[in-house]
Amino acid sequence: MKAIGYQRSLPCDDPDCLVDISLPEPEPGPHDLLVAVKAIAVNPVDTKIRRRLTPPTGQYRVLGWDAAGIVRAVGAKVSLFQPGDEVWYAGARDRQGCNAELQVVDERIVGHKPRSLSFAQAAALPLTTVTAWELLFDRLEVRRDSTEHQEAILIIGAGGGVGSILTQLVRQLTPLAIIGTASRPETRQWVSDLGAHFVIDHRQPLPPQLAAIGHPRVRFIAALTQTEQHLPAIIEVIAPQGRLAVIDDPSQLDVMPFKPKSVSIHWEFMFTRSLFTTPDMLTQHHILEETARLVDRGLLRTTLASHFGTIEAANLRRAHALIESGQARGKIVLEGFGG
Repeated sequence: MKAIGYQRSLPCDDPDCLVDISLPEPEPGPHDLLVAVKAIAVNPVDTKIRRRLTPPTGQYRVLGWDAAGIVRAVGAKVSLFQPGDEVWYAGARDRQGCNAELQVVDERIVGHKPRSLSFAQAAALPLTTVTAWELLFDRLEVRRDSTEHQEAILIIGAGGGVGSILTQLVRQLTPLAIIGTASRPETRQWVSDLGAHFVIDHRQPLPPQLAAIGHPRVRFIAALTQTEQHLPAIIEVIAPQGRLAVIDDPSQLDVMPFKPKSVSIHWEFMFTRSLFTTPDMLTQHHILEETARLVDRGLLRTTLASHFGTIEAANLRRAHALIESGQARGKIVLEGFGG
């Protein structure tokens, strides 16, 4: 089968950082689906692993953790899907990724693709949706039935992949006021269109901007990017007994300044359930199933912002470069394999 992989950790401008290869077709295990991949999306985790992890000598690592496709075969213990089903999923970090014509994935982290979306539109959503959902409801413990309209959430980096779907989930499923951060005109408009009540500039000091919109203190903060840089402002503006959720990789995170406010700090890593095969691993299946229903009802929209063509090494290298530039808006998607 066709695939894109790498053997050495190289800069994204090196043609050998991602190459077109041919690999044997994988075999599904008892709980696995064998999926014919139709479309994929690219995430920061792809670039981080490419830069930091070198495969064993002579082996290729296949990246990719966002896919939509069609089930070709199922394992002996599969009960949720059957061949022919259209699915979407984010996969597991400790298995080969979706930058390949065929992929095996545990059914417990897979959902039925929204009927109203194309494969490309659907591929933009799984990883960021699961991340945003877990961050909002499992980590920050925001209540969907809350009537506390005066509360606010600050989403730092609201124009990125996670921020784009998190903004929509908060708007559609909670009464919270949404304060998103974005710096460029196009990302500010993007965040506003997705449902943010306020958009402020994360390149400027946050406290005076929050005071100017009537929210000098916020109870919930989602730190999606550059947490280390924004930490002094976060410490200042988070409300007493507030909640902070972090998804990026600060080199250090001093939590002691949060003690006087009794702030709770949470990491969100959507691969945790699959990595440790947790008893509640099936939760991710349910998240994707509910999200598909919300999409098909018109309450959530795809966050696809850029279509980079077919799934091949050259196009993936361009996608990695854009993500590493920090200028990506929404999600980058690739679709189909060349002849």
